[in-house]
Amino acid sequence: MNTQKQAVVIGGGLAGLSAAIRLQYEGFQTTILEKNNDIGGKLHEVSLGTHRFDFGPNTITMPHVFQSVLSDVGENPDNYFQFVPLETHTKNVFEDGSHLYFSSNHEKMIDELSRLDAQSALNYPQYLKEVKKLYQLANHHFFHRTFSSWKDYLSIPLAKSMLSAKPMENLDHFHRKFFKDERIIRAFNRYATYIGSSPYNAPATFGLIGHLEMGDGVYYTKGGNAQIAAGFKNAAEKLGVTILCNEEVIKGHAVNKQLTSVETLSGERYHADVFVLNGDLLTQYPRLINESDRPSFSNKKVDSYEPSISAFVILAATSERFDLHHHQVYFGNEVKQEFNDIFKKGLYGTDPTIYLCTSSKTEPSMSPDGDNLFILVNAPPLKNRNNEMFDRMEMEQRIYQHLEAKGLSIRPSLEQSKVVDPQTLANNYYAYRGALYGVASNRRKDTFLRPYNRSQDLHNLFFAGGSTHPGGGSPMVVLSGQNVAKRIIQEY
Repeated sequence: MNTQKQAVVIGGGLAGLSAAIRLQYEGFQTTILEKNNDIGGKLHEVSLGTHRFDFGPNTITMPHVFQSVLSDVGENPDNYFQFVPLETHTKNVFEDGSHLYFSSNHEKMIDELSRLDAQSALNYPQYLKEVKKLYQLANHHFFHRTFSSWKDYLSIPLAKSMLSAKPMENLDHFHRKFFKDERIIRAFNRYATYIGSSPYNAPATFGLIGHLEMGDGVYYTKGGNAQIAAGFKNAAEKLGVTILCNEEVIKGHAVNKQLTSVETLSGERYHADVFVLNGDLLTQYPRLINESDRPSFSNKKVDSYEPSISAFVILAATSERFDLHHHQVYFGNEVKQEFNDIFKKGLYGTDPTIYLCTSSKTEPSMSPDGDNLFILVNAPPLKNRNNEMFDRMEMEQRIYQHLEAKGLSIRPSLEQSKVVDPQTLANNYYAYRGALYGVASNRRKDTFLRPYNRSQDLHNLFFAGGSTHPGGGSPMVVLSGQNVAKRIIQEY
């Protein structure tokens, strides 16, 4: 009789792939059920003619996290994807025409800061020390563990580390201790958007992102960042994971506080000993499990969470090559007002910060006949679960106009474009109110007390992905998959 444990992973994003690889290696026969045509979740490639784009994470940090998923199961990561370091990785352009390059080369960075403000340059070494401490705290106490209930927080070392992580100070206040020039503060404050939040509300804890970018460095994946997902898929299949695309899970069946099977749109039913939900927890848990089977996660509780920011994205394929950096940010003149508009009024900023990723600057073969501009503007989450009337074409033209005012004229050489807005994210990825990162970190409890990695009602159902611990961002979701897999292995 076959006594091998069965695992089903619902959703083939980075967290689901990460968990499946580890579970399969440790002896679970693992099946991934993915609703879309291919795996990777938001991290996949989009082609417009000869122009190739990464849809999803554009900035890669913590490369060791991705590599360890494969090296821990006896595979050589270099056989699946290779990372290219981007030493001077981001050009920040301000309203007055000045600019600031971000670099992981400390000497270059000090020179850059000196051009704008001598005092900020003098304070930069101390800033690096402080953000490194924040990273080390998080890496030691938060990143590599799961939280299954409130009891997991009852630890004196954990409590001390939480207090040491500057939970009561906001990110903007933290940056102002080191930097005096408003342009520099704006550039560093943008780290809050990496977790879908506002620097005026998000805790200073997230200053650790500065260590990742300025200390450890920023990377790009040869062939596009989507190669990470492709590499995970290849490794998973080599290990024996069954990956079924176009197989959307529509219902979970529970008996005696255990999930016994899941049912798909095709009518198939998949039984398992353990299940991992890699999807937006705030939409998928309620969609798949009857409310009576999850009293600890009621619909009312779901509605109490504040969604992170969303995004309005244009993938622009041009016949011209522009004078752009791999990562380039154009700041508006009213950054604080932009965050207020998004989070308090539910509106787009009138003079928005615009982020561009043009990977053809590092790898021309990604767009051999021009540039591949990934253009992103922070967007408010959807106001409710219903479709909202929104003129996407008008917004696209508005963004082009803003860029033209800053000296970047895209429209004359525009060959094709594709728009992704909050409604697209809600429809295609079941993102909670179209949010990019699930729960925002504007409230302290949502920073340190994110939804647990395990159902409190169905004991063999675990959660991985950006809407649970340890949070959003591609390294964090990969860690969430690894952490959950290790927890399952320990128990089963």
